[in-house]
Amino acid sequence: MSAFFELVHLTKNFGGVQAVSDLSFAMEKGELAGLMGPNGAGKTTVFNLITGVYDPDSGQALFKGEDLGPLKTYQVTAKGVARTFQNLRLFQRSTVVENVMTAAQQHIPYGFVEGLTHLGRWRSGERAIRAKSMELLDRVGLADRANQAAGTLPYGHQRRLEIARALALEPELLLLDEPAAGMNAEEVNSLNALIRNIHQDFGLTILVIEHHMDLIMEICKHIICMNFGAKIAEGTPEDIQAHPEVLKAYLGEEETA
Repeated sequence: MSAFFELVHLTKNFGGVQAVSDLSFAMEKGELAGLMGPNGAGKTTVFNLITGVYDPDSGQALFKGEDLGPLKTYQVTAKGVARTFQNLRLFQRSTVVENVMTAAQQHIPYGFVEGLTHLGRWRSGERAIRAKSMELLDRVGLADRANQAAGTLPYGHQRRLEIARALALEPELLLLDEPAAGMNAEEVNSLNALIRNIHQDFGLTILVIEHHMDLIMEICKHIICMNFGAKIAEGTPEDIQAHPEVLKAYLGEEETA
């Protein structure tokens, strides 16, 4: 039986630089896993390969047994894969709720004329996606800021908004690219709780990229560690913390004799 999500010998080169090298790992449905490594390890490139931003040179990203490699980004999203970005991709001038509604609209069917005239299914659909968007904002603690311009939110709140927008796509696999970037310790602790709750309540399979080692170790029972595009370790937090290659490459410690 195949895994719910699996990378098989995934490889990507940029000129003479091997960004991802023969990377393989698998995740079961409902799993919360972490992908960690130092800057330049190739983690975000992995997400870009999964989501159709880049085409792999070789290997496969398999989601429910289907190779995502030939698909465009919008087709990958339609299959049930959503992501956040290391660099925020919000509509800064739109309101918080409008950012979420934009993502939720793909699930509301209405015709061209209805969209043009704002009649028929468009009207009922808009009410439905606004209600759904408000529910998601409430889940991430932003309901009271729904009508605020997204670009005026504190940085940590913008990160939460990106997660709400990704959830509006109704994914089965959620990819979080450094969700704690730029956050202080208190915000990271709060984010830990949010990711755990989303994982449990939505029944999602989640893969998290993160530089905050404490976050990965606390919320993920399955961790993959990369360096220079290749996997150097995989296992439990205890396995990763004790692995000599991780200590050397990620923590900057020399392997002891």
